[in-house]
Amino acid sequence: MTAPRLLTAYRNNIVPEMMKAFNYKNSLQVPRLKKIVVNIGLGEATQDIKMLEAAQNELAVITGQKPVTTRAKKAIANFKIRRGSAIGCKVTLRRSMMYEFLDRLIAVAIPRIRDFRGLSQDSFDSHGNYSFGLNEQVIFPEVDVDKVMKTHGMDITIVTNAKSREEAFEVLKFFGMPFKK
Repeated sequence: MTAPRLLTAYRNNIVPEMMKAFNYKNSLQVPRLKKIVVNIGLGEATQDIKMLEAAQNELAVITGQKPVTTRAKKAIANFKIRRGSAIGCKVTLRRSMMYEFLDRLIAVAIPRIRDFRGLSQDSFDSHGNYSFGLNEQVIFPEVDVDKVMKTHGMDITIVTNAKSREEAFEVLKFFGMPFKK
């Protein structure tokens, strides 16, 4: 089995560039990706369980991994949510699956977004993690548009071991993330 394209690019191109840019003494100081979490929250799933099953199937097709059902931690009467009811699903990707998903996200899915002007640079937290949302799941070519019950969004969090926002931004920029100018 060959290494994913982005992983070999990270080892061969990104690590030397980051070492030059931040004056690292050791290649292990260069920030790297730890995991990618893809989350779909469906509040309507409390009324119709088939929507949740459809979302889980779509997320499994998109990521190549079976999603975990997320449950409500506490009851919210205004939204008709009981404690422990299923309200979404999520997948945590690591190692080669993570790099394959990131490659498909950057190269295929994000360019298919209508009127796309770039991802915000303000979505980094203080630990170097980047979170953003997508409005519809049909931008992924794996999803069959004819079988989609309802379009829904998803939240994607890219977790790095970077010490600062600047390091994380540079690593993701070298990976090819399309940030706004």
